[in-house]
This record gives sequence, structure tokens and C-alpha cells, in this order.
Amino acid sequence: MSQELIKRQREFYSEVEQHAIIQDYLISGKSKDEIWRQYTGKADHGCLIRWMRNLGYLTSGQQLMPKLASNGYVMPKKKDDSKMSQEQIEQLQLKKRIAELEKQLKDAELKAIAFSTMVDIAEKEFKIPIRKKFNTKQ
Repeated sequence: MSQELIKRQREFYSEVEQHAIIQDYLISGKSKDEIWRQYTGKADHGCLIRWMRNLGYLTSGQQLMPKLASNGYVMPKKKDDSKMSQEQIEQLQLKKRIAELEKQLKDAELKAIAFSTMVDIAEKEFKIPIRKKFNTKQ
């Protein structure tokens, strides 16, 4: 389910985006509805809680209760999941970049072969030297 998209009211959110929205909810102290309106502009109909259950933030019977520190503030969750997700995103971007550069290299090699072949044909057909001769003295 790493790149699976969840469809909700014609809006798609990748798992990485879902984690980011949930992390924002857990850390910011805003209500679910405020967070949902911030990201979608619409009212929340339980989608945020459903994501939290599907992604392992809550078990199906568990109530959503923020963990309080001794001073009464909400303790933020660890961001290991989001770091892993961002590392995976960076790896995917790097792989795409490598594939793009390899394609450009192949195109450049084909272009060089085509130009060389074109010069060879022109030299044979018109019987004129086109290539520069490096060992000649002037």
C-alpha cells in the first residue's frame, strides 16, 4: 500500500500525504474538522479517523486520546514513518532522474552516430573531405 491512492469524493491522497495530514493533526492540536478543511476545504466525514485506523495510528476500538506530558502539553508522535516515506520519495525521484539521464545519453549517442553516418555518406557522394585532419601542417 506504499503508493496506493485513496479515493474520497473525487480527491486522491497518497499514503505519504495521508501521513503528513495525520501528523499535522496530531502535532498542531487543531480539531479533525479544522485540519480537514485546511487541506480539502470541505467538512470531514470520518475520513481522517479511517486513515488513522488504516495506517496504524489507531486500532479499530481505540479512542482518539492525545498523550499528555506531565506539563499538560500534547506530546508529538515520532516522525520515523514520515522520514522513511520522505527517504523513499527521494529514492524514487533519484531513480526517475537516473532513468531520464540514461535516456538523454542514449539519444545523444544515437545523434552522434547519425551525424557521423551523414558525414560519411556526404564524403562518399560528393567526394570532398569534410572531417578535419588532425596531423596536417599548414
